[in-house]
Amino acid sequence: MGILQKAAKIIFVSVPLILLGGCWDRTEVNDLALIVGLGIDQKKDGQIMLTTELIVPQAVGGGQMMGSDGGGGEAQTLARSGTGSTVADAISNLQEKLPRRVFWGHTKVIVFGERAAKAGIRQHLDFLSRNSQIRLRSNVLVSNGTAKSVLELTPPIEQSSAEVLRELSESKLLMRVTIKDALQMLSSDASAAALPMVKILPPEKGKKDLQTIAFIQRTAIFKKDKMIGDIDDKLTRGVLWLRNEIERANITVTLEGEKGNITSTMLRAHTEFIPKYEKGKWKMIVKATTEDDIILNGTKLDLLNPKYTKMIEKELEKETNERIKAALKKVQKEMKADIFGFADMFHRKYPREWNRVKNRWEEIFPTVEVIVKTEAYVRRPGVNSAPQGLPEQEVKQ
Repeated sequence: MGILQKAAKIIFVSVPLILLGGCWDRTEVNDLALIVGLGIDQKKDGQIMLTTELIVPQAVGGGQMMGSDGGGGEAQTLARSGTGSTVADAISNLQEKLPRRVFWGHTKVIVFGERAAKAGIRQHLDFLSRNSQIRLRSNVLVSNGTAKSVLELTPPIEQSSAEVLRELSESKLLMRVTIKDALQMLSSDASAAALPMVKILPPEKGKKDLQTIAFIQRTAIFKKDKMIGDIDDKLTRGVLWLRNEIERANITVTLEGEKGNITSTMLRAHTEFIPKYEKGKWKMIVKATTEDDIILNGTKLDLLNPKYTKMIEKELEKETNERIKAALKKVQKEMKADIFGFADMFHRKYPREWNRVKNRWEEIFPTVEVIVKTEAYVRRPGVNSAPQGLPEQEVKQ
Protein backbone atom coordinates (compact mmCIF):
# COMPACT_ATOMS: atom_id res chain seq x y z
CA MET A 1 0.00 0.00 0.00
CA GLY A 2 2.88 2.30 0.82
CA ILE A 3 4.46 1.73 -2.59
CA LEU A 4 1.18 2.60 -4.33
CA GLN A 5 0.85 5.77 -2.31
CA LYS A 6 4.38 6.83 -3.21
CA ALA A 7 3.72 6.12 -6.89
CA ALA A 8 0.51 8.12 -6.78
CA LYS A 9 2.32 11.05 -5.18
CA ILE A 10 5.03 10.94 -7.84
CA ILE A 11 2.43 10.90 -10.63
CA PHE A 12 0.46 13.70 -8.93
CA VAL A 13 3.58 15.87 -8.85
CA SER A 14 4.93 14.91 -12.27
CA VAL A 15 1.82 15.39 -14.41
CA PRO A 16 1.41 19.14 -13.61
CA LEU A 17 5.11 19.68 -14.24
CA ILE A 18 4.77 18.14 -17.70
CA LEU A 19 1.62 20.12 -18.51
CA LEU A 20 3.08 23.42 -17.29
CA GLY A 21 6.24 23.10 -19.32
CA GLY A 22 5.08 25.61 -21.94
CA CYS A 23 8.38 26.88 -23.34
CA TRP A 24 9.09 24.05 -25.76
CA ASP A 25 7.62 25.90 -28.77
CA ARG A 26 8.62 29.43 -27.80
CA THR A 27 9.55 32.07 -30.39
CA GLU A 28 11.96 34.75 -29.25
CA VAL A 29 11.17 38.38 -30.08
CA ASN A 30 14.65 38.66 -31.56
CA ASP A 31 13.58 36.12 -34.19
CA LEU A 32 10.47 38.06 -35.31
CA ALA A 33 9.99 40.76 -37.95
CA LEU A 34 7.24 42.96 -36.46
CA ILE A 35 4.86 44.29 -39.12
CA VAL A 36 2.98 47.54 -38.36
CA GLY A 37 1.61 48.35 -41.81
CA LEU A 38 0.51 46.23 -44.78
CA GLY A 39 0.00 47.45 -48.34
CA ILE A 40 -1.64 45.50 -51.18
CA ASP A 41 -1.09 46.56 -54.79
CA GLN A 42 -1.94 44.92 -58.10
CA LYS A 43 0.64 45.15 -60.85
CA LYS A 44 -0.18 45.55 -64.55
CA ASP A 45 0.36 41.84 -65.16
CA GLY A 46 -2.20 40.95 -62.47
CA GLN A 47 0.40 39.91 -59.89
CA ILE A 48 -0.14 40.99 -56.29
CA MET A 49 2.61 43.09 -54.70
CA LEU A 50 2.60 43.03 -50.92
CA THR A 51 4.46 45.81 -49.10
CA THR A 52 5.12 45.66 -45.37
CA GLU A 53 6.32 48.35 -42.99
CA LEU A 54 8.60 46.72 -40.43
CA ILE A 55 9.99 48.00 -37.16
CA VAL A 56 13.78 48.47 -37.12
CA PRO A 57 14.83 46.94 -33.76
CA GLN A 58 18.08 48.91 -33.37
CA ALA A 59 16.34 52.27 -33.88
CA VAL A 60 13.50 51.51 -31.46
CA GLY A 61 15.77 49.92 -28.88
CA GLY A 62 18.08 52.91 -29.01
CA GLY A 63 15.27 55.22 -27.86
CA GLN A 64 14.94 57.15 -31.12
CA MET A 65 11.91 59.45 -31.07
CA MET A 66 12.01 60.90 -34.55
CA GLY A 67 11.90 59.66 -38.13
CA SER A 68 14.91 59.77 -40.40
CA ASP A 69 14.46 63.52 -40.97
CA GLY A 70 13.83 64.50 -37.37
CA GLY A 71 17.40 64.63 -36.19
CA GLY A 72 17.19 61.30 -34.42
CA GLY A 73 19.43 59.44 -36.87
CA GLU A 74 18.22 56.30 -38.58
CA ALA A 75 14.59 55.60 -39.49
CA GLN A 76 12.53 53.48 -37.12
CA THR A 77 10.80 51.50 -39.88
CA LEU A 78 11.57 50.20 -43.33
CA ALA A 79 9.48 48.90 -46.22
CA ARG A 80 9.94 45.49 -47.87
CA SER A 81 7.89 43.96 -50.70
CA GLY A 82 7.06 40.55 -52.12
CA THR A 83 5.02 39.47 -55.15
CA GLY A 84 2.80 36.52 -56.01
CA SER A 85 -0.43 35.47 -57.67
CA THR A 86 -2.25 35.86 -54.31
CA VAL A 87 -1.56 37.60 -51.02
CA ALA A 88 -0.49 34.26 -49.54
CA ASP A 89 2.04 33.72 -52.34
CA ALA A 90 3.32 37.29 -51.95
CA ILE A 91 3.88 36.70 -48.23
CA SER A 92 5.93 33.59 -49.00
CA ASN A 93 8.03 35.59 -51.45
CA LEU A 94 8.47 38.34 -48.87
CA GLN A 95 9.55 35.88 -46.16
CA GLU A 96 12.38 34.67 -48.40
CA LYS A 97 13.85 38.19 -48.27
CA LEU A 98 13.74 38.56 -44.49
CA PRO A 99 16.09 36.99 -41.93
CA ARG A 100 13.31 36.97 -39.33
CA ARG A 101 9.93 35.29 -39.18
CA VAL A 102 7.10 37.65 -40.13
CA PHE A 103 4.74 38.48 -37.25
CA TRP A 104 1.41 40.21 -37.99
CA GLY A 105 0.10 40.78 -34.45
CA HIS A 106 1.12 44.46 -34.43
CA THR A 107 -0.40 45.36 -37.82
CA LYS A 108 -2.22 48.68 -37.42
CA VAL A 109 -3.38 49.47 -40.95
CA ILE A 110 -4.14 47.69 -44.22
CA VAL A 111 -3.75 49.92 -47.30
CA PHE A 112 -5.12 48.93 -50.72
CA GLY A 113 -3.63 50.54 -53.80
CA GLU A 114 -6.17 52.08 -56.17
CA ARG A 115 -5.58 49.47 -58.89
CA ALA A 116 -6.06 46.60 -56.41
CA ALA A 117 -9.21 48.26 -55.02
CA LYS A 118 -10.73 48.52 -58.49
CA ALA A 119 -9.87 44.89 -59.23
CA GLY A 120 -11.60 43.63 -56.07
CA ILE A 121 -10.67 43.30 -52.40
CA ARG A 122 -12.84 40.40 -51.21
CA GLN A 123 -10.26 37.65 -51.53
CA HIS A 124 -7.63 39.80 -49.82
CA LEU A 125 -9.95 40.53 -46.89
CA ASP A 126 -10.83 36.84 -46.73
CA PHE A 127 -7.16 35.94 -46.31
CA LEU A 128 -6.61 38.63 -43.68
CA SER A 129 -9.65 37.54 -41.67
CA ARG A 130 -8.42 33.92 -41.62
CA ASN A 131 -4.97 34.89 -40.33
CA SER A 132 -5.06 34.32 -36.58
CA GLN A 133 -2.38 36.96 -35.96
CA ILE A 134 -4.04 39.88 -37.77
CA ARG A 135 -6.54 41.78 -35.68
CA LEU A 136 -9.99 42.39 -37.16
CA ARG A 137 -9.93 45.90 -35.68
CA SER A 138 -6.97 46.92 -37.88
CA ASN A 139 -7.89 49.97 -39.97
CA VAL A 140 -8.50 49.55 -43.71
CA LEU A 141 -7.79 52.35 -46.20
CA VAL A 142 -7.40 52.93 -49.94
CA SER A 143 -4.49 54.86 -51.43
CA ASN A 144 -4.95 57.45 -54.15
CA GLY A 145 -1.93 55.84 -55.86
CA THR A 146 -0.05 52.77 -54.71
CA ALA A 147 -0.06 51.39 -51.19
CA LYS A 148 3.71 50.97 -51.40
CA SER A 149 4.25 54.72 -51.88
CA VAL A 150 2.30 55.38 -48.66
CA LEU A 151 4.18 52.88 -46.48
CA GLU A 152 7.60 54.04 -47.75
CA LEU A 153 7.13 57.50 -46.23
CA THR A 154 9.19 58.59 -43.22
CA PRO A 155 6.87 60.89 -41.21
CA PRO A 156 8.44 63.78 -39.27
CA ILE A 157 6.39 63.25 -36.08
CA GLU A 158 5.11 59.70 -35.64
CA GLN A 159 7.34 56.63 -35.64
CA SER A 160 5.79 55.14 -38.78
CA SER A 161 3.39 55.79 -41.63
CA ALA A 162 1.15 53.10 -40.16
CA GLU A 163 0.92 55.02 -36.88
CA VAL A 164 0.06 58.23 -38.78
CA LEU A 165 -2.82 56.50 -40.56
CA ARG A 166 -4.00 54.83 -37.36
CA GLU A 167 -4.12 58.18 -35.54
CA LEU A 168 -5.96 59.84 -38.42
CA SER A 169 -8.46 56.99 -38.56
CA GLU A 170 -9.06 57.10 -34.82
CA SER A 171 -9.71 60.86 -34.96
CA LYS A 172 -12.91 60.11 -36.94
CA LEU A 173 -12.81 63.41 -38.78
CA LEU A 174 -13.83 61.41 -41.83
CA MET A 175 -14.48 57.67 -42.16
CA ARG A 176 -12.93 54.97 -39.99
CA VAL A 177 -13.30 51.37 -41.19
CA THR A 178 -11.77 48.20 -39.73
CA ILE A 179 -11.38 44.79 -41.37
CA LYS A 180 -14.49 43.66 -39.49
CA ASP A 181 -16.48 46.71 -40.67
CA ALA A 182 -15.44 46.18 -44.30
CA LEU A 183 -16.44 42.51 -44.23
CA GLN A 184 -19.82 43.35 -42.67
CA MET A 185 -20.55 46.00 -45.32
CA LEU A 186 -19.64 43.70 -48.19
CA SER A 187 -21.72 40.83 -46.77
CA SER A 188 -24.77 43.04 -46.09
CA ASP A 189 -27.94 42.98 -48.18
CA ALA A 190 -26.67 45.93 -50.24
CA SER A 191 -23.16 44.46 -50.84
CA ALA A 192 -21.73 47.98 -50.91
CA ALA A 193 -18.95 49.55 -48.88
CA ALA A 194 -17.13 52.81 -48.24
CA LEU A 195 -13.46 53.03 -47.20
CA PRO A 196 -11.36 56.08 -46.29
CA MET A 197 -9.02 57.18 -49.07
CA VAL A 198 -5.57 58.66 -48.44
CA LYS A 199 -3.38 61.00 -50.43
CA ILE A 200 0.28 61.86 -49.91
CA LEU A 201 0.82 65.38 -48.60
CA PRO A 202 3.52 67.26 -50.56
CA PRO A 203 6.71 67.58 -48.45
CA GLU A 204 7.62 70.92 -46.94
CA LYS A 205 10.23 73.05 -48.67
CA GLY A 206 13.71 71.72 -48.02
CA LYS A 207 12.50 68.22 -47.09
CA LYS A 208 13.04 65.04 -49.08
CA ASP A 209 10.19 63.52 -51.09
CA LEU A 210 9.59 60.74 -48.54
CA GLN A 211 9.72 63.04 -45.50
CA THR A 212 5.97 63.63 -45.30
CA ILE A 213 2.73 61.82 -44.45
CA ALA A 214 -0.39 60.51 -46.15
CA PHE A 215 -3.69 61.96 -44.93
CA ILE A 216 -7.34 60.94 -45.25
CA GLN A 217 -8.85 63.21 -47.89
CA ARG A 218 -11.67 61.33 -49.64
CA THR A 219 -13.83 58.20 -49.44
CA ALA A 220 -13.66 55.27 -51.87
CA ILE A 221 -17.05 53.78 -52.85
CA PHE A 222 -17.39 50.04 -53.54
CA LYS A 223 -20.13 47.98 -55.20
CA LYS A 224 -19.74 44.30 -54.45
CA ASP A 225 -16.01 44.35 -53.67
CA LYS A 226 -14.80 46.65 -56.45
CA MET A 227 -14.11 50.36 -56.16
CA ILE A 228 -16.34 52.31 -58.56
CA GLY A 229 -15.37 55.86 -57.62
CA ASP A 230 -14.72 58.26 -54.76
CA ILE A 231 -16.21 61.34 -53.09
CA ASP A 232 -14.61 64.38 -51.44
CA ASP A 233 -14.48 65.26 -47.73
CA LYS A 234 -17.60 67.45 -47.77
CA LEU A 235 -19.74 64.71 -49.33
CA THR A 236 -18.18 62.23 -46.91
CA ARG A 237 -19.62 64.16 -43.96
CA GLY A 238 -23.04 63.87 -45.56
CA VAL A 239 -22.46 60.11 -45.83
CA LEU A 240 -21.48 59.98 -42.15
CA TRP A 241 -24.83 61.59 -41.28
CA LEU A 242 -26.60 58.95 -43.36
CA ARG A 243 -24.68 56.18 -41.58
CA ASN A 244 -25.20 57.70 -38.11
CA GLU A 245 -21.42 57.89 -37.71
CA ILE A 246 -20.87 61.64 -37.56
CA GLU A 247 -18.91 62.54 -34.43
CA ARG A 248 -16.77 65.58 -35.15
CA ALA A 249 -17.57 68.54 -37.36
CA ASN A 250 -17.34 72.31 -37.50
CA ILE A 251 -19.96 74.19 -39.52
CA THR A 252 -19.64 77.83 -40.57
CA VAL A 253 -22.77 79.82 -41.45
CA THR A 254 -23.73 83.39 -42.25
CA LEU A 255 -26.97 85.05 -41.14
CA GLU A 256 -29.10 86.99 -43.59
CA GLY A 257 -28.49 90.70 -43.32
CA GLU A 258 -25.39 90.29 -41.13
CA LYS A 259 -21.72 90.62 -42.00
CA GLY A 260 -19.25 88.04 -40.72
CA ASN A 261 -19.31 84.30 -40.08
CA ILE A 262 -20.39 82.15 -37.15
CA THR A 263 -18.74 78.75 -36.61
CA SER A 264 -20.12 75.98 -34.43
CA THR A 265 -18.52 72.75 -33.26
CA MET A 266 -20.50 69.57 -32.79
CA LEU A 267 -21.07 68.23 -29.27
CA ARG A 268 -23.45 65.39 -30.04
CA ALA A 269 -25.26 64.10 -33.11
CA HIS A 270 -27.72 61.36 -33.90
CA THR A 271 -29.52 60.16 -37.01
CA GLU A 272 -32.77 58.20 -36.84
CA PHE A 273 -34.06 56.17 -39.79
CA ILE A 274 -37.72 55.33 -40.38
CA PRO A 275 -38.20 52.95 -43.35
CA LYS A 276 -41.64 52.84 -44.97
CA TYR A 277 -43.21 50.70 -47.68
CA GLU A 278 -46.48 52.04 -49.06
CA LYS A 279 -48.35 50.97 -52.19
CA GLY A 280 -45.29 49.36 -53.75
CA LYS A 281 -43.03 52.34 -53.07
CA TRP A 282 -40.01 52.44 -50.77
CA LYS A 283 -39.45 55.49 -48.62
CA MET A 284 -36.86 56.42 -45.98
CA ILE A 285 -37.37 59.21 -43.46
CA VAL A 286 -34.06 60.51 -42.09
CA LYS A 287 -34.17 62.56 -38.86
CA ALA A 288 -30.83 64.19 -38.08
CA THR A 289 -30.28 65.98 -34.76
CA THR A 290 -27.18 67.95 -33.74
CA GLU A 291 -26.18 69.84 -30.60
CA ASP A 292 -23.46 72.46 -30.99
CA ASP A 293 -21.34 75.06 -29.26
CA ILE A 294 -20.39 78.36 -30.89
CA ILE A 295 -16.61 78.68 -31.20
CA LEU A 296 -16.40 81.79 -33.39
CA ASN A 297 -18.61 84.85 -33.68
CA GLY A 298 -17.52 87.16 -36.47
CA THR A 299 -20.73 89.20 -36.37
CA LYS A 300 -21.88 92.05 -34.11
CA LEU A 301 -24.63 89.93 -32.52
CA ASP A 302 -24.88 89.24 -28.79
CA LEU A 303 -25.56 85.51 -28.79
CA LEU A 304 -27.27 85.61 -25.41
CA ASN A 305 -30.31 86.90 -27.28
CA PRO A 306 -32.53 83.85 -28.02
CA LYS A 307 -33.63 85.52 -31.26
CA TYR A 308 -30.14 85.26 -32.72
CA THR A 309 -29.63 81.76 -31.36
CA LYS A 310 -32.75 80.59 -33.22
CA MET A 311 -31.45 82.19 -36.41
CA ILE A 312 -28.18 80.30 -36.05
CA GLU A 313 -30.01 77.03 -35.43
CA LYS A 314 -32.05 77.50 -38.61
CA GLU A 315 -28.89 78.07 -40.65
CA LEU A 316 -27.21 75.02 -39.08
CA GLU A 317 -30.25 72.92 -39.98
CA LYS A 318 -30.15 74.25 -43.53
CA GLU A 319 -26.43 73.51 -43.93
CA THR A 320 -26.76 69.98 -42.48
CA ASN A 321 -29.74 69.30 -44.74
CA GLU A 322 -27.79 70.43 -47.80
CA ARG A 323 -24.82 68.19 -46.94
CA ILE A 324 -27.04 65.14 -46.55
CA LYS A 325 -28.92 65.82 -49.79
CA ALA A 326 -25.67 66.40 -51.70
CA ALA A 327 -24.39 63.01 -50.51
CA LEU A 328 -27.67 61.38 -51.56
CA LYS A 329 -27.52 62.93 -55.01
CA LYS A 330 -23.98 61.72 -55.64
CA VAL A 331 -24.04 58.28 -54.02
CA GLN A 332 -27.68 57.23 -54.42
CA LYS A 333 -28.62 58.79 -57.73
CA GLU A 334 -25.30 58.78 -59.63
CA MET A 335 -23.16 56.00 -58.13
CA LYS A 336 -26.18 53.85 -57.13
CA ALA A 337 -24.31 52.29 -54.21
CA ASP A 338 -26.24 51.63 -51.00
CA ILE A 339 -23.41 52.39 -48.56
CA PHE A 340 -25.99 53.76 -46.09
CA GLY A 341 -27.41 50.34 -45.21
CA PHE A 342 -30.95 51.14 -46.35
CA ALA A 343 -31.34 47.57 -47.66
CA ASP A 344 -30.77 46.07 -44.21
CA MET A 345 -33.26 48.48 -42.62
CA PHE A 346 -36.00 47.61 -45.12
CA HIS A 347 -35.19 43.91 -44.79
CA ARG A 348 -35.64 44.01 -41.01
CA LYS A 349 -38.93 45.91 -41.10
CA TYR A 350 -40.50 44.42 -44.24
CA PRO A 351 -38.93 40.95 -44.69
CA ARG A 352 -41.70 39.59 -46.94
CA GLU A 353 -41.74 42.58 -49.29
CA TRP A 354 -37.95 42.73 -49.28
CA ASN A 355 -37.56 39.11 -50.36
CA ARG A 356 -39.59 39.87 -53.47
CA VAL A 357 -37.24 42.64 -54.62
CA LYS A 358 -33.85 41.71 -53.12
CA ASN A 359 -32.49 40.55 -56.47
CA ARG A 360 -33.43 43.91 -58.00
CA TRP A 361 -32.27 46.16 -55.16
CA GLU A 362 -29.51 47.72 -57.25
CA GLU A 363 -32.11 49.18 -59.63
CA ILE A 364 -34.65 49.97 -56.88
CA PHE A 365 -32.25 51.78 -54.54
CA PRO A 366 -31.86 54.92 -56.72
CA THR A 367 -35.67 55.30 -56.76
CA VAL A 368 -36.12 55.23 -52.97
CA GLU A 369 -37.64 58.49 -51.79
CA VAL A 370 -35.55 59.96 -48.97
CA ILE A 371 -37.12 62.65 -46.78
CA VAL A 372 -34.55 64.54 -44.68
CA LYS A 373 -35.54 66.34 -41.49
CA THR A 374 -32.87 68.13 -39.45
CA GLU A 375 -32.88 69.76 -36.02
CA ALA A 376 -30.04 71.82 -34.57
CA TYR A 377 -29.64 73.15 -31.04
CA VAL A 378 -27.08 75.68 -29.87
CA ARG A 379 -26.26 74.67 -26.30
CA ARG A 380 -23.62 77.25 -25.44
CA PRO A 381 -22.58 80.51 -27.15
CA GLY A 382 -19.00 80.16 -25.91
CA VAL A 383 -17.14 81.62 -22.93
CA ASN A 384 -18.00 85.14 -24.14
CA SER A 385 -21.49 85.63 -25.55
CA ALA A 386 -20.88 89.13 -26.90
CA PRO A 387 -18.57 89.58 -29.94
CA GLN A 388 -15.05 90.36 -28.75
CA GLY A 389 -12.98 93.37 -29.85
CA LEU A 390 -15.97 95.64 -30.51
CA PRO A 391 -17.05 98.76 -28.63
CA GLU A 392 -20.12 98.03 -26.50
CA GLN A 393 -22.28 100.48 -28.44
CA GLU A 394 -21.71 98.52 -31.70
CA VAL A 395 -22.92 95.22 -30.27
CA LYS A 396 -26.42 94.21 -31.32
CA GLN A 397 -28.36 93.08 -28.26
